[in-house]
Amino acid sequence: MTTTTGAGLKDRTVVVVGGGSGIGLAVAREALARGAEVVLAGRSRERLARALGTLGAGARARAVAADVRQEDEVMRLFREVPAADHVVATAVVPAYQPIAAFDLEAARAVVDSKLLGALLLAKHGAPRLRPGGSLTFTTGIAADRPMPRGAMIAAVNGALAAFVRAAALELAPLRVNALSPGWVDTEIWDAVAGDGKAATFAAMAERLPARRIGRPEDVAHAAAFLMENGFTTGSVLRVDGGHPLV
Repeated sequence: MTTTTGAGLKDRTVVVVGGGSGIGLAVAREALARGAEVVLAGRSRERLARALGTLGAGARARAVAADVRQEDEVMRLFREVPAADHVVATAVVPAYQPIAAFDLEAARAVVDSKLLGALLLAKHGAPRLRPGGSLTFTTGIAADRPMPRGAMIAAVNGALAAFVRAAALELAPLRVNALSPGWVDTEIWDAVAGDGKAATFAAMAERLPARRIGRPEDVAHAAAFLMENGFTTGSVLRVDGGHPLV
């Protein structure tokens, strides 16, 4: 009897880009719990060091400071991690501004981090992944249910979903997928909603069929599925509490 399930994560190496906090840190924790070794990657050495401390995984986890917007740094990341099984990219760049006054550098930062960063991770990461490996990127609910002031986030999320489908064809049999989280309680919302975060979350939780806001662990569980399931590729997996339905 055949199975669509991969070999699991035990003794696999998972590179988590954006692993210093939020969803990325939760993905790292989930992967460790499933027996993987984890490499955290991100721009801030200090944040990565704190994340390693919270994981308490000893030699099974390490960190490499790298900015995925810079090709030379992505190349260096994969020189330091010459063989891996899965790459999960969760980095988020908040850029909520009205179109009429949108700062061009802020717009470029979103494109560079989420879209061109995905390209660079695929370009330099795919050749380093072992057979059965995968790339998982992170889009988001804004692609389908944008907010005012969120035009660039919506556009880049939508473009990333299209990139995933094309990359799944071009890089096959390497699997390429994306996660699409809804509203998830991470520190990014402190910047987006400020003092109104609790009230904003309560109102959205009331609307969602799941009747709650997401947790990083919800998305981490979905990331593990995409890494472990060997018959899933070119997909965008929604983890949003039913947000598109409301």
